[in-house]
Amino acid sequence: MTGTKVMTNNLDEIMKALEAGVRDFMETDAYKSYLRAVSKFHNYSTNNIILISMQRPDATLVAGYSTWKKSFNRNVKRGEKGLKIIAPMPVSIEKEEDHTDQYGNTYKEKVTVTIPKFHTVTVFDVSQTEGDPLPDISPTELKDEVKDYGAFLKAVEKSSDVPISYVNVEGGARGYFHTAKNSISIQKDMSEAQTLKTLIHEMAHSILHNRGNGGALMDAKTKEVQAESVAFSVCSHFGIDTSDYTFPYVTAWAGDKDLKTLRNSMDTIRDTASLLIHRIEDNYRDLTQERSETVQHTQKGAER
Repeated sequence: MTGTKVMTNNLDEIMKALEAGVRDFMETDAYKSYLRAVSKFHNYSTNNIILISMQRPDATLVAGYSTWKKSFNRNVKRGEKGLKIIAPMPVSIEKEEDHTDQYGNTYKEKVTVTIPKFHTVTVFDVSQTEGDPLPDISPTELKDEVKDYGAFLKAVEKSSDVPISYVNVEGGARGYFHTAKNSISIQKDMSEAQTLKTLIHEMAHSILHNRGNGGALMDAKTKEVQAESVAFSVCSHFGIDTSDYTFPYVTAWAGDKDLKTLRNSMDTIRDTASLLIHRIEDNYRDLTQERSETVQHTQKGAER
């Protein structure tokens, strides 16, 4: 997918381009590019993830001109065109509200309220800048043989809201989320990367499609689009090989949905991917810190 130029600062025109671009993302290759953007920019809104991906599909880290300069000591290269995204710009205004005192008398009182407003801002990808090298911000690199697999698997397991078991799954499936028992079963003795990918997929089902939130009533194709999309985004973030992910049904699925439904699903995918990424990162950090402290304590004991 090649980048789309967004040259205007007019918010209405940017929103029109954004809405027009939503259906374009349902074409399989473009959809994968969007999900990769979710994996990199999961802290951004869905609107801004789409806008970044539309304008620069290969973007990896974006920031404003001043942020690159002040926080990273990097300069935007001469001639580079920035990416347009949307930023909140809340406005505080005074207004009069009617109140009633204890005697039933009505009076007016001035109050300050904040109105949500937005405007366009310009950001640049790291590839458009030069200067000091960046700190190591890349996620853990995982392949079929996963580095520090035991700790990483534990971090993923701790991120689950439901119990997980490793069993022989009948029928050739790699795993499933049991809506009645509210539990996950994963085929045992798979490769490390496949175990992680399957587990994250089923965890997405357990968050989105449980009986408690009514998600179990969704149609099967919507469930699979959402769970597979979340798993692809999370796995991409952590460097787990995603070359075997395919979305052959996405275009047909999208054709049955109106624009609002598509946007809602994209919001759901982004929010769930972001939730799992944060949980896994936090749990992995805690586990490795505990392990390091245990090793240090053991070494000190041996020295006594």
